[in-house]
Amino acid sequence: MTPDTDETQPRHFLEIDDVTNDELESILDRATAYKRAQNEGEDHEDLDGQTLGMIFQKPSTRTRVSFETGMTQLGGHAVFLGEDDIQLGHGEPLKDTSRTLSRYVDAVMARVFKHDNIEVLAEYASVPVVNGLTDDAHPCQTLADLLTIREHEGGFDDVSVAWIGDGNNVAQSFAVGAALAGIDLTIATPAGYGIDDDVRARARALGGEPTLTNDPVDAAADADVIYTDVWISMGQEDERDVRMNDFEGFQVNADLLSQAPDASVMHCLPAHRGEEVTDDVVESDRSIVFDQAENRLHAQKALLSWLLE
Repeated sequence: MTPDTDETQPRHFLEIDDVTNDELESILDRATAYKRAQNEGEDHEDLDGQTLGMIFQKPSTRTRVSFETGMTQLGGHAVFLGEDDIQLGHGEPLKDTSRTLSRYVDAVMARVFKHDNIEVLAEYASVPVVNGLTDDAHPCQTLADLLTIREHEGGFDDVSVAWIGDGNNVAQSFAVGAALAGIDLTIATPAGYGIDDDVRARARALGGEPTLTNDPVDAAADADVIYTDVWISMGQEDERDVRMNDFEGFQVNADLLSQAPDASVMHCLPAHRGEEVTDDVVESDRSIVFDQAENRLHAQKALLSWLLE
């Protein structure tokens, strides 16, 4: 995506490629600095007195707590607006909601179903809008993923990642983010569950189109990181029986990890243990899923301060 160059307009973060490679590195550097400051007990109240409006059409543990805690640690404040607090697109047009919130808060984070909704919010907002998740993308998760990989691999050079499972919103953002960072990515999904063609095109334009396969063993071979996510996302519960059958053989377990003896394991959580990943893998010393979860906090603090500086 081409960032908005009109300085009179706010900078939004709706997709991971709304930032350039240099901007990505800057945000990750800032996240690392915030993490160090927090661990050393240093104040870093760079958003003192500022307010984040948080729209939640979908519930979440990590997204709500990390954004709300992050604003507090930055010296600001977060306002939670759940589905019962705001009728997103029902009764009041989205554009009116966006323009009204822009008069009250310094930035908006929205976690919604339809990607079109986040785009409308951004179109009419006079403050930065952050995509906290849509059905198509989860760029904030990708920021945390890249921060985690950089920490554990010492950078992105010569790093190979295998995505095993569903080509869902997390996979799609990660595919573009991996291309942006220069990571070698292989995506293994069952037939019919791959990432969208436009996502592949965006990754290709960044010089890093992922390798696609239907063979999880082939994808995992000698990878530095193996990444998986749930097979049944929110709103897909009626597809459970079909998906459980289609994803047979794609579980991240000890047998699969034997193909990549030195690989770390990532999962954006929540994990359905016993389905896409086994309990022993999540609890193993090769699992970095809780470092990954923690890094949502640091990466999002960095993003917010970068957008609002």
